[in-house]
Amino acid sequence: MRESHTPYRLRVHDMTHHDASLGLGDASVLAYFADDETRAYQLLQWLPVLETLDATHRVGIVTRDAASAAVIGERTRLPVALAPSFPELTELYARVDADVVLYCNNSMLNFQSLIDAGKLHVHVNHGESDKQSMASNNAKAYDRVFVAGEAAVQRYLAELMEFDESRLVRVGRPQLDLQPAPALPPTSRTTVLYAPTWEGDADYNNFSSLDTLGEAITRQVLGLADVRMVYKPHPKIVTSADPAVRAAHRQVVALISEGGVRDPAAGHEVVEQGDILAVIPGCDAMVTDVSSVGLDWLYLRTEKPILITDRHGDAERLRRDVPVSRCADVVVEANVEALGALLHRRLREPGGDDLRLPRTAMRQHYFGELQVGESTARFDAALDELIERRRRLRGEPLPQDGDGSAATA
Repeated sequence: MRESHTPYRLRVHDMTHHDASLGLGDASVLAYFADDETRAYQLLQWLPVLETLDATHRVGIVTRDAASAAVIGERTRLPVALAPSFPELTELYARVDADVVLYCNNSMLNFQSLIDAGKLHVHVNHGESDKQSMASNNAKAYDRVFVAGEAAVQRYLAELMEFDESRLVRVGRPQLDLQPAPALPPTSRTTVLYAPTWEGDADYNNFSSLDTLGEAITRQVLGLADVRMVYKPHPKIVTSADPAVRAAHRQVVALISEGGVRDPAAGHEVVEQGDILAVIPGCDAMVTDVSSVGLDWLYLRTEKPILITDRHGDAERLRRDVPVSRCADVVVEANVEALGALLHRRLREPGGDDLRLPRTAMRQHYFGELQVGESTARFDAALDELIERRRRLRGEPLPQDGDGSAATA
């Protein structure tokens, strides 16, 4: 283990094409993020994991957008460099002899970074979900693709032609090892979380319930006695370009506000900012869409009910493409008015939650036998192996173990 170093943040106004690599000089692992600040959440969720990794392998962050660099720099002690143009990026990479570059999304600008053939490139994504975008053909460009477990492996093999399965590395989901401070105050009430996803970049990838079912879901939950409702929308809902989504968001917020006026002791919450992993532990059931947060819930709160929406109303497609739906209640337009009664049965009637055992089996399908704390160790070990592999491929000296001999792969 290397010694710790003084925390360093590269301020955006200090960055020019001459000093873009400042602070990254001895980085072994780079996290690359090319998009604007509206997508910064994709990398922000990785920061605590990367800061832990930094204890053994120096980590730096490379950005292409000044606003994103500012947002990320305020959230981490890791060095954050800005290289807006392609020449600046290639100059930075020429100065920083990193072993591995990590990618948390499928930005088109990732391919400018992938041109560097002297580094190993690893796609880590920003969550585990059954959205179609989770099995992108872009995966073929990376040396390795880190995935959560068997469900992700099957997704890639089913969706992509001529894909090399050996590139897939099961590491679990390291973010789920984190234990952020609780975001919700304690309550004696039953807490139901509504966490809709955003509308996606295209209709085929739109799984949001907000503009179709959001109002009805909210009214049903608020209509339950002795319940606290928590609304945690996807970060991009708040900045959505879709007028229907924005209107639905405002309507849900207004309904929850009205519910709080009628029953001030309920403690209903609207959580637009912050980490949903800090919200989940304080909840007893979740209504969500096809997205990563549903699987986060499955992993962390296996013993608690989950309800999945289907805006497309295609039960066969949902069951085929979204395995978690097989251990969840599915909410559609035709049954949403019965949601309150369903939640009452699942949460309060003896024997009402008969999907608990199926959830346990489905958790294993997505995450294997990993328990909280083990994903981070597997992630770190996978990077150790890649760092050593890259150095062997380049004929570089390997780290020495305790008896002075070279460590083995």
